[in-house]
Amino acid sequence: MTNPVRSAPVFSQTITDFWREQFLNGDVLYSDESFTVAINPALDEDSRVMVLETSDGRVMAVLTPELADQIGLSPKQSLSESILRQKLNEAGVTLHGADYLFYFSKTDKNVLLQENLEGDLRRLTVQDETVFSEFASSASEQDLDDAYVELDHWAVFGSFEQNRLVSATSMYPWEEDAQIADLGVLTLTSFRGKGHARKVVRSICKYAYGQGYEPQYRCQLDNHTSTALAKAVGFTLFGKWEVISPDCME
Repeated sequence: MTNPVRSAPVFSQTITDFWREQFLNGDVLYSDESFTVAINPALDEDSRVMVLETSDGRVMAVLTPELADQIGLSPKQSLSESILRQKLNEAGVTLHGADYLFYFSKTDKNVLLQENLEGDLRRLTVQDETVFSEFASSASEQDLDDAYVELDHWAVFGSFEQNRLVSATSMYPWEEDAQIADLGVLTLTSFRGKGHARKVVRSICKYAYGQGYEPQYRCQLDNHTSTALAKAVGFTLFGKWEVISPDCME
């Protein structure tokens, strides 16, 4: 069988091993050069079907045995991504909107670790509650929800302009058993376009590496601002990830 996650030799073993385990830690039902389907009874209810398309165009899917039975998958049938999606659709199983997954390549990680970041940047703690509250009150509810930046997360960094917090980013471990930290970032509207988000994200990512974690940045496919930021920060696209919709019918 080909190795579907061989797609990303530029990424760390932590990242490729994590996604390989997510999608290939079960019985492979079907595999060809560009498409692999696996059955895994250990999947959580909220991830009982997932699809990952890596940046080289290869696609992996994983389902619980129950869901595979529900949509009519059998070991001997020929499969493709379009056939799988059709079967899911016919069974009333919908996937949540896809997320881009971004990580640092090994090369860009080394550049980051050797970089001396300029600007008024620092880690935020509970002592910064007043500063952070003022920052949050200056942002819209939609921006706060989208960014998911919280002062009580595992790590929080801020960028200041004239002693005012204008951009903040926070991280939390994405999975209990994986050394991957998922991040969000928010810059106040009137301070965007000045490089604050790029600098503060690079700062927190450098910190994450020091703690033994791989930074992860996710955004929806139609969020062009976030996609542009990911590239400005120095992230490389790993792939597109979909999971079953939370309001999907049984």
